[in-house]
Amino acid sequence: MVQLYNNRGAIPPTLWDRLLDSASAEIGILVYVGMFLTEKPNLLARLRSKAGSGVRVRILLGNRDSATVKQRSEDEGIGRETISAKIDQADAFFRPLQETKNIEIRHHETVLYNSLYRFDDEMIANPHIFGKTAPMAPALHVRRTATYGLFDAYAESFDAVWSAPTTRGAQ
Repeated sequence: MVQLYNNRGAIPPTLWDRLLDSASAEIGILVYVGMFLTEKPNLLARLRSKAGSGVRVRILLGNRDSATVKQRSEDEGIGRETISAKIDQADAFFRPLQETKNIEIRHHETVLYNSLYRFDDEMIANPHIFGKTAPMAPALHVRRTATYGLFDAYAESFDAVWSAPTTRGAQ
């Protein structure tokens, strides 16, 4: 583990930028919504540029109609349909990337224990806390090591969700 942050908002924007800019092979995003990403005005252009240079970009958003998304929305105390509406916003944001070579967007129905943001051999893992929204939960900056560790466990989790059946694409 490189660094533990009390909450996701405590991660310096410069770290997000460094991780994104240094990725040369893979970027992976596993979230229900990832709304804070949509607030980065140049993110789509940067992801498109990365994909154009051969970086594999995989984005997993929640399925807005899944029982897991609706339950999570209730558990956070924000109303049964709130996260679904936010997923609609994230879909609209990421939609321009749909036809970009090396970028794939899928939807999942898993119970999301962590939001994951992978950049080659570094990752931000945002473990969720019952009753709290993801930005209020801690975040771990982890890096792949020579021996099996946190990075590998989270990377395997991402790949398992990626490989699970999906229900619909971004619309």
